[in-house]
Amino acid sequence: MTLTRALLADTLGAMAQYEIRTRRWTRLEYEKLIALGIFQPGEPIELIGGELMVAEPQGAAHYTAIWKTAKALEGAFGTGWIVRTQGPIGLDEESEPEPDVAVVPGGPEDYRSAHPSRPVLTVEVAESSLQSDRERKGSLYARANLEDYWVVNLETRVLEVYRAPAVDPSAVFGWRYARREDFNRSAEVSPLAAPGARVRVADLLP
Repeated sequence: MTLTRALLADTLGAMAQYEIRTRRWTRLEYEKLIALGIFQPGEPIELIGGELMVAEPQGAAHYTAIWKTAKALEGAFGTGWIVRTQGPIGLDEESEPEPDVAVVPGGPEDYRSAHPSRPVLTVEVAESSLQSDRERKGSLYARANLEDYWVVNLETRVLEVYRAPAVDPSAVFGWRYARREDFNRSAEVSPLAAPGARVRVADLLP
């Protein structure tokens, strides 16, 4: 009886020490899952820092803001640039986000064999995802040294512009944007990669 109790105590002690861990994914593994058809067509899944994340559902205002933002940026950047909507961006070995809008150089044929990795402007449209877009995706994009990150804030109807990536150990991915400016609907903003263009905030809002 004493031996049985000792074995039971040892077993319970081992069980108490076990730490639950999550399984992280690489971009290569993630793309294999896509190729195998694991996800349903159009399923809003993104790989963010090794974790599979479900994107914010699109309401009418959210979709309208994406469409308006893409049109405004197409006009601002002109030829020689592609304005992508919810297309994958190959940031690093553990991240393949799909920002609502991203501006990349070149033409469609330039990305027929690989996703772009360094957009010159990245935009997220945010309602319920506002905190995540500010902190989680903001830290991820800063770590990738994306110089120009915009959040179309549908809660307060402003454009939040983030620039100057900087190391910050307290941030989710160890980086953050050192500068943030908020612009109301009457303001105009120039993208860093198109300094001669003026984008009206009102043209981005639904």
